Amino acid sequence: MRHVEISVRPETHDPVLEVLDVEQIDYTVVPTDDSSEYVSLISFTLPKSAVEVVLDELEEVGLDENDHTVVVTADTVISREFGELRDQYTGEILDGERLARYELFAESEGLVSTIPVYVTLTLVSAIVATAGLLLDSAAVVVGSMVIAPLIGPALAACVGTVLNENDLFWTGVTYQLLGVTVAIAGSTAFAWLSKSLFLVPPGIDVIEIHEVSERVLPNLFSLVVAFGAGIAGVLSLSTGASVALVGVMIAAALIPPAAAVGIAIAWGVPNAAVGSLILVFVNLLGVNITGLFTLWAMGYRPQIQGETGIARRLVRRRLIVLTISILVLSMFLIGVTWTSYQDASLENTITTEAEAVLDSPAYQDVSLIEVELFLEEGIPFEPVMRIEEGSILEQPERIVITVEQPADDEHPELVSELNERITDEIEADVRVDVRFIEYETV
Repeated sequence: MRHVEISVRPETHDPVLEVLDVEQIDYTVVPTDDSSEYVSLISFTLPKSAVEVVLDELEEVGLDENDHTVVVTADTVISREFGELRDQYTGEILDGERLARYELFAESEGLVSTIPVYVTLTLVSAIVATAGLLLDSAAVVVGSMVIAPLIGPALAACVGTVLNENDLFWTGVTYQLLGVTVAIAGSTAFAWLSKSLFLVPPGIDVIEIHEVSERVLPNLFSLVVAFGAGIAGVLSLSTGASVALVGVMIAAALIPPAAAVGIAIAWGVPNAAVGSLILVFVNLLGVNITGLFTLWAMGYRPQIQGETGIARRLVRRRLIVLTISILVLSMFLIGVTWTSYQDASLENTITTEAEAVLDSPAYQDVSLIEVELFLEEGIPFEPVMRIEEGSILEQPERIVITVEQPADDEHPELVSELNERITDEIEADVRVDVRFIEYETV
């Protein structure tokens, strides 16, 4: 429910009251003193879904920015007439829940902090996320998302486009780019400092840290996070729900990948930095494209009726640009997803063939421990490395199969049998090594 107070000029006083009478809205009129430019203060209460409709009707009869309109939230209204009015304006589900465009504009504008606060919170969030990734602590990474103030600029850009408010749109775009830049720069500096001060054990492969590896080798599922964040952010804003928790989801799509970029730069791993950077921009574009589409689908249009066509063209043009951009960047995600699928299928095939050999009665005391694939000596067979080489169809050059057997058993023929079985199945000239782990039963 919303309580509306309008200080009206003499020329708009009677037209406003006529509209309220036609709509059967209860109102109160309080005359002002002679020194005021306004003739009276008109106040009334509306269901949330009726605010935009009624204010649009009032604007048609002359209400504008020269009058003074205030809309505030009303917690409780005790009135029989108000119940009838609420029933009158109850339509589709979202019509009864969504904010008027005036409130949407004010809410989205209020979500954008001042630059010093925004930069500080983003920097702190990026540093905490970097620490969380290096510690391999999911809890710390989640904590960094709570700090990040990234939801405001993303929603501001979407609202600015749909309502044809260019200042709000460019503020949102500028803040988003500034936030990504600050996050990457801050995480790079902190990661380099951590490395230089030996806060991270020397010689450790940071890319192998679980929390880091998830961000340097993204796949198409990353788009689901971005799209979901954009839709949830718009719905929470436009229905007046709390955006704090949804802000965590948007930050989850941006802050940890940005921190992974900084870690990869600090440790000098360019392919990992590129993968994480692509993930950052894919997520950023995904949040904006779904947020923009959701707002337009909910029926939000500019305040001035004649600007609806302009806004429609802006929305269409920006949706096309965002879609093309995200499709181009998604080629990397598609490549990683496909090669990950190929690798999993290949490893599963090799494991199946090795288990089939070991199922023979001759090897009843031998157990399969692990199957490892390598591009060449000492280099793991990973999708990101293959994509960097420009081929996603490359076969491994070496397969290491680790088995366990009793110390007094010998199976010299196992190596040749595994080699023949596996190379015939995958139809590739690959070297198969078998690592034996012997044990004694006491």
